[in-house]
Amino acid sequence: MKAVGIKVLKARPSEYLLELKAGETVLVTKRDEVIAELRPARRQATQPADLDEVLQRLSDKGEVRLRSATRPANWAVIQPNVRFEGVHSEDVLDELRPEDDR
Repeated sequence: MKAVGIKVLKARPSEYLLELKAGETVLVTKRDEVIAELRPARRQATQPADLDEVLQRLSDKGEVRLRSATRPANWAVIQPNVRFEGVHSEDVLDELRPEDDR
C-alpha cells in the first residue's frame, strides 16, 4: 500500500494508475491525513478461447515471438534421422578433439 499527496498525484497520475493496474492500493493524503483510498478495479478474468489466442496475447505483450508460417528462403532444411552404420558419435567427437583433451 502506498501513500501519496494530492499535489504529487496530480503531477504524476500515470505513475499511480500503473500502480493500481499492478494491484497496488494507493492512499491519497492531504496534509498527512488520509482522505481517499484508491483500489484496483475488480475485473473478471476472461479465459482465452484456445492456445492460439493465448499465444497471440503473449505476442502482443512482447513476451513471446511467434514463428512465421513459412520458412525463409535462405534457411537450409535439416534432414532428420540421418544414420551412418558403424559410426558412433563418440568416435567422431574424439577425432575432432585436440590431442590435449584426449
